[in-house]
This record gives sequence, C-alpha cells and structure tokens, in this order.
Amino acid sequence: MGWIALAAALALAAAGCSSSSSSSSTSTPASSGSSSSAATGSTTVPNLSIDSFTVNIASTMSQLKGLAQAGTKGATSLQVGVVLPDTTSSTRWVDFDAPYFKQAFLAAGYTSSEFRIDNAQGSDATQLSDATADINLGAKILIVCPLDGPTGVAIAKLAEQKGVTLIAYDRAIFEGTKTYYVSFNGEAVGELIGTGFNACLTAWHIKNPEVYVLNGGEDTDPNAIAFATGYNKVVFNQAAKSVAAGAKGTADGATLVAENFAPGWDNTKGGTIFQQAFTANPKINATIEANDGLANAVITDLKGAGVKPNTIPTTGQDATAQGMAWILEGYQCGSVYKPVYKEVQDAVSVATILLAGQTVPPALLNGTATDSADTSITEPASLLSATWVTKSNIESTVVADKFDTASAICALAGASVCAANGIK
Repeated sequence: MGWIALAAALALAAAGCSSSSSSSSTSTPASSGSSSSAATGSTTVPNLSIDSFTVNIASTMSQLKGLAQAGTKGATSLQVGVVLPDTTSSTRWVDFDAPYFKQAFLAAGYTSSEFRIDNAQGSDATQLSDATADINLGAKILIVCPLDGPTGVAIAKLAEQKGVTLIAYDRAIFEGTKTYYVSFNGEAVGELIGTGFNACLTAWHIKNPEVYVLNGGEDTDPNAIAFATGYNKVVFNQAAKSVAAGAKGTADGATLVAENFAPGWDNTKGGTIFQQAFTANPKINATIEANDGLANAVITDLKGAGVKPNTIPTTGQDATAQGMAWILEGYQCGSVYKPVYKEVQDAVSVATILLAGQTVPPALLNGTATDSADTSITEPASLLSATWVTKSNIESTVVADKFDTASAICALAGASVCAANGIK
C-alpha cells in the first residue's frame, strides 16, 4: 500500500489513497440547470449547497422525495447500499452515521426496502462482502467508507464492473469512472487543529515549546495524511504528512522534537508510542494529536506523570464527550467538530440526485479531488466545513446539536467544572 495526500481544487482539500492502475473519474459534472428550489415531491433538483444541511434533517431531505421516487421508479428492491467501516475507530459510525442515514433516507421518501446500512465490523472481507451483497440485491448506488485503500479499490472495481455508481464517504477512493467523494475538507480540518494549537501555545503561556506530534493511522486511513498535511502547514509551514525533527514552528518559537503515528488509529498503541517518546524526551511541553482518542491516550500518560492542567497542550478532533471534558478541565486545547448529520445528508442528497439521473448542483458538488500520486486522476467532490471547539463554544455547538449531551460531558468533567463554564 502506498498512502498519498489528497489535494483538492477550488481552495479545498481532502484525503485520498493510492490505487493500482487507477481509472478514476476525470470529468466533473456540468453545472445544473435546475431551478433554485423544489417543493416536496417535485422531480426538480433542489438548489442544494454544502450549507443547506441543518439538524432538522426532514426539512432538507423532504425536498428530495420526488427525485427518490423518480430514481427508484417504484421498485421494491434495494437501490442504495451504505457500508460503514467499523465500530472501534470511532463511536460515530454506530451512534450517529447509521441512525442519521436511516432518518435521512426515510425523510427523502425511500422505503425501508430501498436502502440498506451495514457495518463491516473492522473486517476487509466483510466490507467487500457487504458491498457485493448490495450490488447483487440491485443497488445502483453504493455509499462506502473504506476500511483501507486496497478494500476501497476492490469495491470500486467491482462497482465499475457492475455499472454501479460509487460515493466514497468520509475517505476518498481513486478508482472507477463513476466515483464521487463526500466528506469534510480533510486538510482544512488539519489546519483548524494547527491554528488551535498555535493559539493555545500563547493562551497557556508555553515558553520555548518543544513539540511532539502524534499522527493518526496513516497506514490504514488516507484522511490521516490530509489532517497531518493541514496542521504541519500551519504549525511548521510545511504542507506535508511528515516533518523532520528540529523544524521550527510558526508561533512562539516552537521546535519539533519528534513525530510518529498510531497504527490503525489504535489509541492504546498511540499512548505507548507517546509514553516512550516522553520518557526519552522529557523536555516535550506541547503536543499535537490527530483526534480525541489519541489525545485521551496522551493525557492519560501526562496525568500519570503528574502533569497539571494548562501545562502541556494537546489537540484533537471528533468532539467526543471525553474530549470536551478534557477541554473544560484544561488538558486539551480544543477539538474539531464535524457534524455527522451534514455529511450524511450530503451523501444521501448526492446519491438521490444521481439515482434520478440528474446533475448535482455545483454548490453541492463544490470541489475536485485530485490524486497527488497522479494529478491526471480527479473526481468530483462535495467537501464540507468543520468547526474548532473550545471552552467558549462547546455549549453552542456540540451540546446545542445534541452531538454530545451536557450530562455526558459533565459526568466526566464534574458538575462544578461544567457550572463554571456554563455547560448545562
């Protein structure tokens, strides 16, 4: 496997994985000539954009009912298959993606027999089997978050052979002539982490920052490369997945001590990797982590070493309840919040429009993802924006959206900490 970073056009970026003798889509759909709005049941394509999606899923998805009816043509068999990766890399796949997909499909007018949602449970063979089963059951669209590059490529090749349109969900797949990409802007997510880290160095008064970077699972998840490219660009002025030790930071005289990655996003392995690095380099006084799970592992090590709050910064993404608690307690600077309800609605919207044989509006299909290993290979992409969450906006973002409940956060951080920060 050779992992690659994904460069995105139109000032957008995401992440990709390499593929063998790739024949990915090189044509971006033309601008839609559809009207700006669509009443419920209309076969006109709604004028959707990446900013159309709110927590009120039914409000937006109901605009797709006519298109769903036109696309399914009254069929009682499977039309769209969704295959999610696992239950361990993030709780989001079970707690949010799966139920949001069901809600979005039903609100868009699909019957329960016209869509199917599976989870590969961390098995490459299961993911390929699930995708194969969906195609054999009649699916014309597959929405797949690949476990890894080879599995994504295998599914894409199968889909192409069967004439099935593939939507790579959350992680890019550069294979096939009818492949689309729906995700958050991966490199921009990394930039949020980097900007938040730089701000934290100043806010926490870290003198002569000696930085350690714990990257995500770059061996299995192509997005991890985009995240690293983003924060390395901001923090070390190097838009690359890896930066050499000794690199100078862009804020407060920071210096990179070392970096590594957690294989397969394994938090336990990540914690061990950091603990070994911290033992070997006790001068480390600032850290960057690619997600909240890794931040939690690092914080556990730091607390075990007697490190006090607001002393050694950590970063993250996924806006987990534990991440929010660490932010409130002063062990984590912030976390990137990626509203899953937006990503799900985006994928269902693109799938429904394509199923109906229509053109996706350019404000929704707003980017072109490019394989950096072969820049002649591109595919149309819909890339969403994320938010950096700190103490100041936990209540107005993740709590307001019910992504994390105040009770879950406060059970971890403590009632007095929550009260002091206005979390209720």
